[in-house]
Amino acid sequence: MDELSNHEEAVELLQQLGLQEYEAKAFVALTRLRQGTAKEISEVSDVPRTRVYDAVRVLESSGLVEIQHSNPQRFRAVSVAEADDTLQQKYDSRTDSLRDSLEAIDSLSTNAETDVTHEVWSLSGMAGITSRTQQLIDDADQELVFVLGDDDIFTEQLIERIRAAQQRGVTVIIGTTAESIRERVQDELPGTQVFVSGLAWLSGSLWSGDDTEISRLLLVDQSSILVSTFHESSSGEHEREQAVFGRGFDNGLVAIARRLMATGLPAVEDPGTDET
Repeated sequence: MDELSNHEEAVELLQQLGLQEYEAKAFVALTRLRQGTAKEISEVSDVPRTRVYDAVRVLESSGLVEIQHSNPQRFRAVSVAEADDTLQQKYDSRTDSLRDSLEAIDSLSTNAETDVTHEVWSLSGMAGITSRTQQLIDDADQELVFVLGDDDIFTEQLIERIRAAQQRGVTVIIGTTAESIRERVQDELPGTQVFVSGLAWLSGSLWSGDDTEISRLLLVDQSSILVSTFHESSSGEHEREQAVFGRGFDNGLVAIARRLMATGLPAVEDPGTDET
């Protein structure tokens, strides 16, 4: 299968999975570019520049694209594996063919992976945030600290990923904001170190009128952090989940979150990281 047919098949399959034409073309373009501006996406995809912004925002809400709020804004597609996971959760079909097509497309990037020391991205939508959470857990080598702010986050898929991490020797520490969640974690993952967080701000805001709730806070190998929030509607249902993701030991977001979380952790053995 040549480059052109791979490109066309990927676009077609994305449309069959529910994306509009410009959304599919923009995503495939970002798969090739790795990251780019609206102008760069337009040049590669033949999507009119004025339509690129609408397309990438739909992709971002579907968990397929991340936005960096710089000037100009930059966009990047999630990894092919992560896109596959997200689409499987929504459609459960045709994703194997899509993954093969996307992986067969030649990358336009000639550079090695860039330094991620100061990398911060935003994510929207529960499906995409769940996929990124699972990916981070899968990538853990030494330690993961996961604070669950909501019981709905603790799914069977998440439990399986955490078990797999434990089996490969990763130290797992799970915090909760409620005793009921702690008991469920202990039932599902016996032997796991579980605690009810001492961080009061996880359970609710200190400011009146702020109805934002933290749904998950994940720290992996003391170098990658994901924090997500949601608003509770008047009917009691969760509105759209949003998250920020940072990577890199020297990243300010990671450093602050790591130290804040440490104040709510039970006494654990120092893994040897120098905090000076």
